[in-house]
Amino acid sequence: MSRQIRHGQSHAGLLRDGSAPVAASANTRLDAIVVPAARPAFALQEVISLSAALSVPLVILCSRQAQVEQVARRVEKTLGAQALVVEVPTNYRPPCDAPLTSGEDFQAASANRSSDLSAKRNIGLLLGRMCGWNKILFVDDDIRGFSPRDVRRLAGYLDRHPVASMVSRYFPDNSVVCHARRLAGFRQDVFVSGATLGVNLQHPDLSFFADVYNEDWFFFARHAAERSLMKIGEVSQLEYRPFADPQRAAREEFGDLLAEGLYAAFDRRSGLCFEEQLAIATRASYWQHFKGIRLKTIAETIEALPRAQLSEADYSGANKSLKIAQDRADSISPDLCADFIVNWQEDERRWQKMLGHFPQVRRDRDALAELQLPRWISCGYGLPTESETNFATAGAVG
Repeated sequence: MSRQIRHGQSHAGLLRDGSAPVAASANTRLDAIVVPAARPAFALQEVISLSAALSVPLVILCSRQAQVEQVARRVEKTLGAQALVVEVPTNYRPPCDAPLTSGEDFQAASANRSSDLSAKRNIGLLLGRMCGWNKILFVDDDIRGFSPRDVRRLAGYLDRHPVASMVSRYFPDNSVVCHARRLAGFRQDVFVSGATLGVNLQHPDLSFFADVYNEDWFFFARHAAERSLMKIGEVSQLEYRPFADPQRAAREEFGDLLAEGLYAAFDRRSGLCFEEQLAIATRASYWQHFKGIRLKTIAETIEALPRAQLSEADYSGANKSLKIAQDRADSISPDLCADFIVNWQEDERRWQKMLGHFPQVRRDRDALAELQLPRWISCGYGLPTESETNFATAGAVG
């Protein structure tokens, strides 16, 4: 095993290149662009403009700084835009059994991270299935630099592939540890992600987004293992300071350890099918081995930082973040990692069974009622505005 398993600098070998033109068909249009939004309304203008240019309606799922009324007014001021703007309550969960992977032990291993990104993406999946949609595109609210041509090509590839995604190379879409490795002078690639992710909602193996860092890697794990995960074009991500909050590394480490370990098993090119590769990752012995590799990778990055001629601020932030990640990784038991993989697969079986029982509806408002999301606005440029509750209409655009 030691000669086969490694901490990959790149997982590009798991991707299929979608740069070739795709034949047009009557089914190449997206049904919706779904945006899990937490930033203020002005941060959404580029994706609003993209949806208008493509004549694709938006579903904007709002929490934190994203205020429904402000987002709706911005949509109404954008020529050709149309959107369903939904408020997602704090700690919202869909009306179904809580996932096993959201258990207390797993949350504690993730330093009790608080994120509603997985919940919002799962709302998008359920809403689309109930409404009978075929294809959606998830776009995070910090993504920029869209090419409408690439989005159309992505939609076309979803005729034959369950998922297709784009890569963010600037700002690199990496974890704290991977940012530190790049800073220390190591080669570090980026992978596709849920930040710009097309999904065929009618695929029989439609997965869900677990509440863990790198939830997108788990969502399309089967397709990565089978080399059917399409990469189509590139986007950019808003720059942020990965070492500004060193505890970010603690919140990421459990999900990063799990995802890197799982994809290291996929990278072995063993000729095993997905289920056989997955069985390897249900063994505590595998995680004992990979945890050692992970700790060695972090240690060599800490050792290389002083030679990288960094500013004092960059060195201090990266070094502190890496040591926090190191401590967190050291505290995670191999048994817990194996248990997560087993529970994740059981969650997926429950999810797919549940999808078969969710009702088909005629209107998106009925789907939102089923999802217990009562506050929403349906709006568009020059269109009458509908809302489920009486939202205020005064105030400036965000």
